[in-house]
Amino acid sequence: MGAGGGPTVAVVGRPNVGKSTLFNRLVGARIALVHDEPGVTRDRRYGEAHAFGRAYRLIDTGGLDLEDKDPIKVGIASQVDAALADADAIVFVIDSVAGITEGDRTAVRHLRRTGKPLLCAANKADSPSADSNAFEAYRLGVSEVYPVSALHGRGIGELEAALLAAVPNDAPPESAPVGSEVPRVALVGRPNAGKSSLLNRFAGEARALVDERPGTTRDPVDALVEHAGKKYVIIDTAGIRRKGKVASGGDRVESLSVLGSVRSVERAHVAVVVCDAAEGAAEQDAKILGLVEERGRAMVLALNKTDLLSRASLTRAEQALRDKTTFAAYVPMVRTSAKLGRGLGDLFDAIDRVHAAFLQRVGTGELNRFFEQIIKVRPPPTVGGRSPRIFYVTQASVAPPTFVAVTNAPDSIHFSYQRFVINRLREQFGFDGAPIRVIYRARRRRPQG
Repeated sequence: MGAGGGPTVAVVGRPNVGKSTLFNRLVGARIALVHDEPGVTRDRRYGEAHAFGRAYRLIDTGGLDLEDKDPIKVGIASQVDAALADADAIVFVIDSVAGITEGDRTAVRHLRRTGKPLLCAANKADSPSADSNAFEAYRLGVSEVYPVSALHGRGIGELEAALLAAVPNDAPPESAPVGSEVPRVALVGRPNAGKSSLLNRFAGEARALVDERPGTTRDPVDALVEHAGKKYVIIDTAGIRRKGKVASGGDRVESLSVLGSVRSVERAHVAVVVCDAAEGAAEQDAKILGLVEERGRAMVLALNKTDLLSRASLTRAEQALRDKTTFAAYVPMVRTSAKLGRGLGDLFDAIDRVHAAFLQRVGTGELNRFFEQIIKVRPPPTVGGRSPRIFYVTQASVAPPTFVAVTNAPDSIHFSYQRFVINRLREQFGFDGAPIRVIYRARRRRPQG
């Protein structure tokens, strides 16, 4: 039985048959990267789905090509085998338009050896007239074929009913999705900074595909891991290159991967910005950190590959990174080595600290007593002949911590004073690693009479 509640179903098939589109359709959200170039999905992708009052877990996999000996294709095959080991049932996806191939026959023979329930989804059957092509899949020797159109949703209900009938029903209905009650941590950074190696260290297994060539990870990869008795969802992401390099390279898939990385940051609570200590701080590291701050996520800087540097060189690398990221001096920095497993305890401690700050709330009374002292020491400066006054402050929300300051002149609060207020809030209440938002709002006038 798969972790995370309910049975686990692996979605498997040759490259470019529509596995990720089917995965997205079943999950009900655009999570997996979809593109018409073969080999886009390389790692395992996990998602939670619900049908007929039951919850089940899906694993999207890379294109299975057992004949190709390219190291990347061999790595994908090993990821597929890992997904099959986790699964209670298998949905084998074929392209009903392209027809049966020798690769399909080889894959089915491989899947049968697992001894697990095997359903064949003949994809791209967009209308009833296409079903005859889909039924050609019976030549593979499978017991049932389900014509579906992952793109348009045709036949999905019949497929879901069949796969749920093929697996045990031991889980409670409508289980909560993985990560709904645990911190979600996105690993982001430049290509080849060691994000996937860190994920594998966390997970204790080869969850993400690691290769010495930059850009190996394209789809975000989620892993549920445990450290010191606490659970986390760790999200590995594609390396974020400079915009000019992505655009000039003409790599549409990489552009989509970068977009996927940004979306992963948006669904995370904490972003660990992984930097390569050996290569040194780059402008792109600062831009990635700025991207995370703009999206209001808690942050940790992980200076990785520290095993490659002497103590003096490491100190210089740390200072160089701080110099590049002066706008986010409140973000904690941790030295790590994914290769040797160094600094992982410190990294989890930092994640816990910034996650707590991300959800921290300050009482209104305490907040206003603090602001009274601030205004006595340094009231808002006069701007354009107007003297702004702050009447009271309240915390409107968390994640990120957001405050509302009620004033007579919201447009006259100078940027430097806004920054001063945020700095004083951070000094007084902490908010380590969490961006702070302060919204200045005009006081509503009471109606006359």
